[in-house]
Amino acid sequence: MLVTAIPVGFHRSPTTTPTRPPHVLELKEVCFTIEKDGDPVHLIDHASLSVPRGHFMAIVGPSGCGKTTLLKTIAGLNPESDGSLWWDGRNLSEEGDLEPWEIGYVPQFSIAYQELTIDESVETATRLRVKTRSLEELDQRIDRVLEETGLAPIADRSVKVLSGGQKRRLGLAMELVSDPKLLLCDEVTSGLDPRSEREIVHLLHDLSRHDGRTVISVTHSLAHLELYDSILVLHEGCIAYHGPPRGLTHYFSVDDTEEVFPALSRQSGVSWRQSWAKHQAAYYEQLEKRRSDEIKAGRIEIPPSADPASGPQGSDAESRENTRLPPAPIRTPGLISQFSILLSRRWRIFFRDRAAVVLQLAILICFPILVTLFSERGKDPIRRLSDTPEENLYLELKAKAGVHSDQLRVGSAVSGIIMFEVILLALMGSNNAAREIAAERQIMEKEKFGGVRNLSYLLSKIVFLTFLVLAQSLWMGVFVEFFWKFRGNFLDHLLFLILVNTAMTSVCLGISALMKTPEQSSLLSIYLVGFQLPLSGAVLALPETIETFTRPFISAYWAWSGSVNALQGNIFTAVDVVADTTLSPPNLCLFMLGAHAMVGFVAAWVGIARHQWQ
Repeated sequence: MLVTAIPVGFHRSPTTTPTRPPHVLELKEVCFTIEKDGDPVHLIDHASLSVPRGHFMAIVGPSGCGKTTLLKTIAGLNPESDGSLWWDGRNLSEEGDLEPWEIGYVPQFSIAYQELTIDESVETATRLRVKTRSLEELDQRIDRVLEETGLAPIADRSVKVLSGGQKRRLGLAMELVSDPKLLLCDEVTSGLDPRSEREIVHLLHDLSRHDGRTVISVTHSLAHLELYDSILVLHEGCIAYHGPPRGLTHYFSVDDTEEVFPALSRQSGVSWRQSWAKHQAAYYEQLEKRRSDEIKAGRIEIPPSADPASGPQGSDAESRENTRLPPAPIRTPGLISQFSILLSRRWRIFFRDRAAVVLQLAILICFPILVTLFSERGKDPIRRLSDTPEENLYLELKAKAGVHSDQLRVGSAVSGIIMFEVILLALMGSNNAAREIAAERQIMEKEKFGGVRNLSYLLSKIVFLTFLVLAQSLWMGVFVEFFWKFRGNFLDHLLFLILVNTAMTSVCLGISALMKTPEQSSLLSIYLVGFQLPLSGAVLALPETIETFTRPFISAYWAWSGSVNALQGNIFTAVDVVADTTLSPPNLCLFMLGAHAMVGFVAAWVGIARHQWQ
């Protein structure tokens, strides 16, 4: 018979029931299950525990035991397969996740842009998550967080020059801007030197001592355990121990904490869970006593209205204090406000990334010059046949042959120039957007978790890329026109250049949003551009069956066909002579390019909205 752990609150009263729960976080038989080879696998196996306010808890265990999985389940990133999670008396499994301002999550990876300073990173995080009433309130919140995390003296320092410990402090600072009551930290001491690790653990300990904030930290290190209020040991997804640090060696019958992990291998996770169910009450009593002593000594600050069991409840004044309403929730900025902040940050990052600026300038200058190198042959005139037939049949045939030769030469040159423009703009579009979302995937996911709207993020990308598209397309069209007269409706030609760049930028943005890594996104975008020329049919004729299938997906064909249709007179005839494919009506070309752009935007929206937290 399976014996499961029964959650026991730190503050229990045999005779009275408080109006609000004494423990702020509670897990009841929580499971997180995945399918592997058709069989269910419990990564978290019937976990039950209670955590009070103002508590500092470590989650430890061997690699692969489920530490990060449990933390993500508490955060709501992993939906529990069974059981329930409770926060402050709310059943999160039924009533929805915690509000963004209630919870802070500090992941292992850096959540700050290298091009920004510490102050700019914290300011942006504050503006995105907290709607302040004035600039003074905004500055006060930023200054308080910087002081609290010890970053104030180096606030003007760039993120890219920070040490590992300083980056972890910055990650904490960016989460503290909304005053979260639950702070979850995933391996924030990993890879740090002993001194930096000790400083981070002390900082987390201090953060748990104010305003009833609960801090839970996943760590692989067994150093500085005395600073934690409780230690949660996981083994094979099961809770093997949750009690005071000083009880760890006694419970596992070892002489040193370093021997705890090897001791776990003596039993299965289920056996340890069953054993813990029999002993947890005694260890929870030790936790309760230690917590009570620290509250009385003033080492833990618990707002009276937040924990009715944290102090004596005798007088009317105390009763009124304990039933005081909690502070009003922090408001998240609106859609337009978040959009403007994200757009402003994107431009700031762009101009500070010298490599990106140099690359854009090089492309902007060199690509049009490449087109003009081939423009001379497109300037040649095409001889006309006389309306009066030649008396000599040989001379008439010779004249027709000369005209046909001119058409082949000039038509081929003009068709090539237009296609060259189109392909280079498609390449620009790929360069614009191939890494735009994939390269900052984890930062985006973290900001979404903090309350940033998907639409705000997408709109900021669209507007930023629109400026690049217009600058590239207009400059390409105007520059080439200066050296080679289009000899047609130039505005129509320019419109198709803008649309092909827009379509390719949009599609690559969608690819970037759907792919997991920037390398995957870049590779797929390059392949997409590489197939534009051969599959367009403008150079080599494709079999009709293949052409019918591929043509709808080739943006280069529609831009080339639309631009050719904008040519006038003999030039159009000359290009039509050498074209190896049928030209499509201009309106259809406009529609197809617009459809490509819309498909890209929809794909980008789907990729942004989809959870891809690693």
